[in-house]
Amino acid sequence: MYETYQVKLDAFEGPLDLLLHLINQYEIDIYDIPVSEITEQYMHYIHTMQQLELNVASEYLVMAATLLAIKSSLLLPNQELDIEEEYEEDPREELMRRLIEYRKYKEAAQQLQEKESDASYSFTRAAQAFSFDKTDKPVTKGEVSIYDMLSAMQKVFERKKWSRPLETTVQRTEIPVKQRMEDVLTQLRHNKYGISFDELFDYPSRSYIVVTFIAILELMKNNQVYCTQEHHLDTLIIYNMEDNT
Repeated sequence: MYETYQVKLDAFEGPLDLLLHLINQYEIDIYDIPVSEITEQYMHYIHTMQQLELNVASEYLVMAATLLAIKSSLLLPNQELDIEEEYEEDPREELMRRLIEYRKYKEAAQQLQEKESDASYSFTRAAQAFSFDKTDKPVTKGEVSIYDMLSAMQKVFERKKWSRPLETTVQRTEIPVKQRMEDVLTQLRHNKYGISFDELFDYPSRSYIVVTFIAILELMKNNQVYCTQEHHLDTLIIYNMEDNT
């Protein structure tokens, strides 16, 4: 019997967050959004989320419909307006205003988070002698977002040209998520310098791909592994956190 892994990920902050990610990634002018391009990229992400059997919130689908509607309205032939007719708003303007407003709140939230993080390393206590034999530095994880992970998954689906189609049925010997997490950790313990994201998806089974993706996210959530990416759209490299403590 086919078993699905419908999961709701807290890392997803909403469709505006995804759009802002795309705008930053592709260096798009937020005041002049190329709707056709942004819609295409947005739909790629939604399609990847569905392929991974993630529980895509309805708000993402509503935004997809909104983008398609804006795209359609922009494709309509321009009609000459009489001088007496009222000014017709650019269909992108409402979306632009929402994105600008969202970006303000997001930047403010990041600043508050940074202040909170700085404060967590500040302590007030009575003066005493300290030994500096060992300097403990917090491990800095890679600044890889959930959208970077989805982008990497898009590439996995595109690059992996297996000799046979993906299996769409789950066999009785299916690997549980916890076991796959252990498998990934074992691989990383034998690869001190990390392994590429693609290397973890070496079996042509849809359930295997989904379980592996969820396993990686769970390991990242538990601070057992972290990912790095030198530049946008580059290959993700996954490391064992213990090797960098």
